[in-house]
Amino acid sequence: MSEPPVGEIVTGELRDQLVGAMQRVPEIAGQKLTLRPLSGGITNRNFLVEAAGTADRWVIRLAGNDTHLLGISREVEHAATVAAAGVGVGPEVTAFIRPEGYLVTRFIVGSPVSDEAVHRPETLRRVADSLRRIHDGPAIPGLFVPFRIVEAYRALALARGVPIPAEYDLAQSVARRIELAFLTSPVDLRPCHNDLLNANFIDDGTRIRIVDWEYAGMGDPFFDLGNFSINHELTPDEDAELLAAYDGEVRPARLARLTLMRTVSDFREAMWGVLQQGISSLDVDFVEYAGEHFDRLLGGAATPSFERALRTAAGD
Repeated sequence: MSEPPVGEIVTGELRDQLVGAMQRVPEIAGQKLTLRPLSGGITNRNFLVEAAGTADRWVIRLAGNDTHLLGISREVEHAATVAAAGVGVGPEVTAFIRPEGYLVTRFIVGSPVSDEAVHRPETLRRVADSLRRIHDGPAIPGLFVPFRIVEAYRALALARGVPIPAEYDLAQSVARRIELAFLTSPVDLRPCHNDLLNANFIDDGTRIRIVDWEYAGMGDPFFDLGNFSINHELTPDEDAELLAAYDGEVRPARLARLTLMRTVSDFREAMWGVLQQGISSLDVDFVEYAGEHFDRLLGGAATPSFERALRTAAGD
């Protein structure tokens, strides 16, 4: 099993702050702790926690500034992580430290899932199994409706003086056509992760485990499928394989729904990048980030395959 990339030992005020909080957790209290930052994370910071004299390890997660503006609720994230752990997919939750909102989970021993591995049939089947477990699991608090989220991101960005790209209006017209097609064949809301990057996957040798539940909420399970697909640029054949593993068969209308959710996912991602221009202090070119997702969205929506998916999803 591979070890996570970690930084230097945390010292000073931050260490004192985190260790002091963790002393309120019965399972950890009284132990001599070492903290190291884990790589990754734009809207949060994660630290590997080790205790002297034991093999036990945890991860403590700190929220970034103003992440509530992105629709992130740390209370919902906590509940979603507990639910995901209950079905054997998420990390085991040790504590949720209030009022700080620190989430403490057991460290998952496993291996990362590479960009290359994502495209293997066996990996697609295992990802589908993990998603099915989540979607069939208990309800969680919070809603995730991407058609409304992009509108909220636009309003929040405008309020912070961020110029809205010209592509927004055209993307919105595309999204409205998709939403109308979906209204003819609604699906039940299910617990969803909504940010399915392979960086959030850990292969524990038995199952693909999923971390980072900050965008979780009750939503359309096909957003998860489409989000996973577009994030890893799956081919149409790979989409069919993913759906076959998820559903046990490939029905054209459901495959079309997955295809259209790839577009919806790009719209959410583009507007996430727009809003980040007004709230993030990171050295990231969010203008370029948003532009790349708008370009892919509008390029895909201009194809005959998009029009066929729209008709099929609508039941024509």
